[in-house]
Amino acid sequence: MTTQTTDITTAPEEKLDIKKILPVFVIVLIDLLGLTIIIPLLPLYAASFGANAFVIGALGAAYPIMQFIGAPILGRLSDRFGRRPVLIISQIGTFIGFLVLGVANTLWLLFISRIIDGISGANIATAQAVISDSTTEKTRTQGLGLIGAAFGLGFIVGPIIAFVTLALSDNNYSLVAYVAATFSLFSILLTYFWLEETHPPEKRGGGDQSPSFGFKALFDALRKPEIGFLLALMFAQQFAFGGFEQLLALFTLNRLGMNASSNAGLFVYVGIIVVMVQGYFVGKWSRKKGDRWLVMMGLLVIGIGLLISAITPKNPVPWYSKAEITAELSAGTNLPGETPPVQDIQIDLPDDNNNGWLGLTWLLVAMIPISIGGGVLQPSINSMITQQVSPEEVGGTLGISAAFLSGSNAITPLIMGAIFEWFGSTAPFLIGGIILLILWAIANRTIARE
Repeated sequence: MTTQTTDITTAPEEKLDIKKILPVFVIVLIDLLGLTIIIPLLPLYAASFGANAFVIGALGAAYPIMQFIGAPILGRLSDRFGRRPVLIISQIGTFIGFLVLGVANTLWLLFISRIIDGISGANIATAQAVISDSTTEKTRTQGLGLIGAAFGLGFIVGPIIAFVTLALSDNNYSLVAYVAATFSLFSILLTYFWLEETHPPEKRGGGDQSPSFGFKALFDALRKPEIGFLLALMFAQQFAFGGFEQLLALFTLNRLGMNASSNAGLFVYVGIIVVMVQGYFVGKWSRKKGDRWLVMMGLLVIGIGLLISAITPKNPVPWYSKAEITAELSAGTNLPGETPPVQDIQIDLPDDNNNGWLGLTWLLVAMIPISIGGGVLQPSINSMITQQVSPEEVGGTLGISAAFLSGSNAITPLIMGAIFEWFGSTAPFLIGGIILLILWAIANRTIARE
């Protein structure tokens, strides 16, 4: 009888304290609105300057390459100096990057904007450290999942804002960048005036006992058997899944004839699924099934979803017009006071004599397992990683995890963009699905059962 009473008494203590993490959730959401406003149109922005799939892949790689360098360093700095100042610095970098994107009138300025944003891109890793500071091992996966839910909400609201901005401005891509910068500025103000420090001085350590930061820390973490495989898994799964993230807009342009506005609607659809998964189901599944089950399920369903999406029929959406898409991409930058550049479109566009709903419906079905798996995989891996280190190392370790994620994001668009260019739009998704199913088999043998 006593044992039953104790269980009932202690159970509420294992619930996530929403009030404690609400500020960082809202701040991340506002910050991500800037990013998700840009994501649906960035590849098409580059295509409007005549970039081919490989160059667009290189543009996609610019941000994570810089983030690979900056995230682990800023993560360790957040362990040493606190989460709040590092978060503000990284947000300022994002704000400047969006401003440069807004004034970009050449392809190289697009690269500069992504480099600036990437080198300061510790926003998410530092926010994850704030969540880890404010949760227990039992509630950490749910807390980290809420960061993903912020992504999902961002993918709902951000693309809607992008769609409205494009519609009201006659597809002025520059104006979308300025709107993103406005949200980024708002997130800076919220962090400065609202967010409280969650990593007090007495937990920061110092001197020789403070964890090192830099590339040595990356290799040191890999050599730890308890987290080395999880970091390698984070890298490998993102390489497979990243091709889908980076090339979706080009895939839908090539297979379905979808422009920036149509892709914005597609991201809203993904966002709704991710919000449901990460805002509710991931916490429930984590408590009931455990993190290992989430990792295995995520690898399996994303792999299956990518294979299904790879064979999406080449059937343009009913509203597709090849002439209108060509005109939009040729004048997509809509530079004030200048004649819009008319350049060769490097992405093959479908003919508009076979329009219908089959291709879009097929892809929407395939994106359900992809979105579910994408919603659970990263927070569950990160939760397992944080359980293997001391509180003094959480920020730095999550920074290292973010660095591995960024390193994968850096090479993925280059390799997958080249595959897209050489073997066609379906090849990256087919290869990604096969890789994830292989990872599922390896992880099933490697990750210890809970």
